[in-house]
Amino acid sequence: MKLYDAERAPSPRRVRIYLAEKSISVERVAVDLRAGEHLRPDYLAINPRGTVPALRLDDGEVIGDSTAICRFFEALHPDPPLFGARPVEIARVTAWTRRVEAEGYAGVVYAFRNSVAAFAGRGEVGQWPALAQIPALAERGRVMWDAFVAMLDARLAESEWVAGERFSYADITALVTVDFARAAKLAVPEGAAHVRRWYDSASARPSATA
Repeated sequence: MKLYDAERAPSPRRVRIYLAEKSISVERVAVDLRAGEHLRPDYLAINPRGTVPALRLDDGEVIGDSTAICRFFEALHPDPPLFGARPVEIARVTAWTRRVEAEGYAGVVYAFRNSVAAFAGRGEVGQWPALAQIPALAERGRVMWDAFVAMLDARLAESEWVAGERFSYADITALVTVDFARAAKLAVPEGAAHVRRWYDSASARPSATA
């Protein structure tokens, strides 16, 4: 197997953190996003979406989504469980992961892709026709971010980790989201004490540096 990876991008980092938590080693192939390697014919032949990460299996099939890649490895290596063990835990991790993605990560992407000059004409990730930046979407992203942080702070006031008592894939997703937000000049306010407590704990895990 080969994992097509990019050092600075948030989605590949989500997979790297997951693999580090599981102590799983996979051959990695670096894709230089700054040089546009993800949009060149040789990479598009591997992943026509032009996104990273992508996992090419031994039989040649390619999984081109970060969560799907992690679910693949979870099925192969269920311990320690990062997607939950009991049915209710699996449901909770799934629900919180999707909420972080839809309310937090999406807001950051809106703000980032629609405000950074380097992404002019590339309003969406991957291989698309020219898509103009929309300033109103950048503003929407900032509004979503503030609401997301407030929601997450309330959640973490009653729970040690995002999806319950155990560190999970939902925490990985949230950690990557908070760190990615800095690129869009979005921050966690001082008053979000519970998010800050959680963030310090998540960042202190060895996997966070993957």
